[in-house]
Amino acid sequence: MTSEMTAESPQSTPIRHEIVERRQTALCVVGGGPAGAMLSLFLARKGIAVTLLEEHLDFDRDFRGDTIHPMTLAVLDQIGLARKMLQALPHSEAHSASIETADGPFTPINFSHLHTPFPFVALLPQKDFLRFITDEAARYPNFTLLMGARVEELALEDGVVCGVRYRGQQGWGEVRAPATVGCDGRFSRLRRLGGFSAITTSAPIDVLWFRLPRRADDPPEALVRFLNGRFFILLDRGDQWQIAYAIPKGEYKKLRAQGLETLRQIIAETAPEMADRTHVLENWRQVSLLSVAADRLTRWSRPGLLLIGDAAHTMSPVGGVGINYAIQDAVVTANTLYEPLRLGRVTADDLARVQRERESPTRLIQAIQSQIQERALAPLLNTSGPLRVPGWLQMTLRLPGVNGLPPYVMGIGFRPAKLRPELIAEGPG
Repeated sequence: MTSEMTAESPQSTPIRHEIVERRQTALCVVGGGPAGAMLSLFLARKGIAVTLLEEHLDFDRDFRGDTIHPMTLAVLDQIGLARKMLQALPHSEAHSASIETADGPFTPINFSHLHTPFPFVALLPQKDFLRFITDEAARYPNFTLLMGARVEELALEDGVVCGVRYRGQQGWGEVRAPATVGCDGRFSRLRRLGGFSAITTSAPIDVLWFRLPRRADDPPEALVRFLNGRFFILLDRGDQWQIAYAIPKGEYKKLRAQGLETLRQIIAETAPEMADRTHVLENWRQVSLLSVAADRLTRWSRPGLLLIGDAAHTMSPVGGVGINYAIQDAVVTANTLYEPLRLGRVTADDLARVQRERESPTRLIQAIQSQIQERALAPLLNTSGPLRVPGWLQMTLRLPGVNGLPPYVMGIGFRPAKLRPELIAEGPG
């Protein structure tokens, strides 16, 4: 089910504030998530002056996506950072994903079928990943990171966005730039300030996130558990399991009213190996609700301003592909804007080219996610007993060529983006 949502009108004439800090840069990036950090690094390496604004004082958030996909690792490998990152940061590797069924384990995703130097998903805390990327960017004197900088207004000249105004720890500041890229996520403020409209897709599920202790003798891979309409995904986070529990849309209030003991019992019944650890859930503050929604902007840009990642297309958590697609948006943005930024002139058409290249793969993966939600997950949540996978489906997914499709869709994606040759070597091209 889709609908078109019209954003609020673009900001009116901004209120005049006392600006205590003014900066001029080639590119203003708003949002220090994976897309914003990676875009900043790609261009800072090439001598482009980049200012990255992050509204929080650190990168530490509960239950952010902590998956680094094979395609992202391949891009990092292009600039010589994949192995450095994996050596420097504690992480685990998901080489496959297995579902426990009534007939035994079923493994629909096996990344060993991918022809890539990194046939796995690296699982590491996003705060560590973002710190690693921004530390790499900080090696270049033309990169500036402003933490605790909350963007409140667009700076406009004759209707063209020429930067942003933000509230920082020392007061109001302003960053002026020929181009601004919004990477500020699913609750994007720049989306609202820019007056963008979106097509939204309602999802029949929500997801609860929580953590339980992980032991040394636990399985090393991601786990999926299904029983009596309860669907769990367990992700290895070193000494913890990060657990996603899919529930029908709107069921959270009912579950919470039944009490935390009900949730503990559900965990013990669905994942019996976790039964002796549920006592660590002591209050509902340890459980986060992700209201599943997906949308995409009808237009990703206006003169002077481009939105990418979740700011342009909020992704469902199905398949965990949101970070991968956001980073590939950043790759295409760097490829597209490098030359205009180097020349000091970015046109509206330069910004619109990013959408032209990235919209089709985004729409395709969102359509697949929607089908999985509506035709697979939602019906499963209304069934009883253990999961049974049809024999024909198991046989089909074992066929050469077919067995590589699920890991390719999840780990690589449609129309995978790589950095253009000019962006691989350090220094001005």
